Amino acid sequence: MSDPSRPGRAPFDAVLCDVDNVIRFYDSSRLHALERAAGLAEGTTMKVAFAPETVQPLVLGRIDGQEWVRAIAEPLIGQVPEATAWELGTALLESPFHANDEVVSLLRRARIRVPLVLVTNATLRLEDDLTALGLTDLADHVVNSARVGLAKPDPRIYRLATSLAGTRPDRCLFVDDTEENVEAAAALGMHPVHFREPADLARALEPLFA
Repeated sequence: MSDPSRPGRAPFDAVLCDVDNVIRFYDSSRLHALERAAGLAEGTTMKVAFAPETVQPLVLGRIDGQEWVRAIAEPLIGQVPEATAWELGTALLESPFHANDEVVSLLRRARIRVPLVLVTNATLRLEDDLTALGLTDLADHVVNSARVGLAKPDPRIYRLATSLAGTRPDRCLFVDDTEENVEAAAALGMHPVHFREPADLARALEPLFA
């Protein structure tokens, strides 16, 4: 933790950061091509998949990926043939992904100075995914909703991450792409960053690098 008496002290002693759409990005081109071929509007599958009643059991670790595909496919049957519905759900589950190198570089620089905790609504596959991305050493801790049974914006997952970082909520920078999650962090006194592009993170980290 930073020394409170040090001149020029940064306004935070830890960085709490989301994973998806901040560090990791998905390629949905195959899914969109399948939707067009089936006569569906692009985004139809995601709208079903990420409805709270469909995605919450997944990110809380209550179902696995294949059970999620079933939960996606069933509402689509009728709009498309059953086999196509399953193909759409599977294409979403298996969408290729990559890490944003600029974001990773910024977070690695930040971790030299303060603890970094990943706080993410993810699946039971997250650890394998981080290995595939070469990011198992990126953070000091990973708080995966599917492992802890808590999901953002539940304040308890924020408090867990703060405890692991070894500091108070008001001494944490919180980075997330979802406005609801950012607002929940702000309500706990954290320094919120609504991530839209790497420049947002770079600006927020400037006091730490100064």
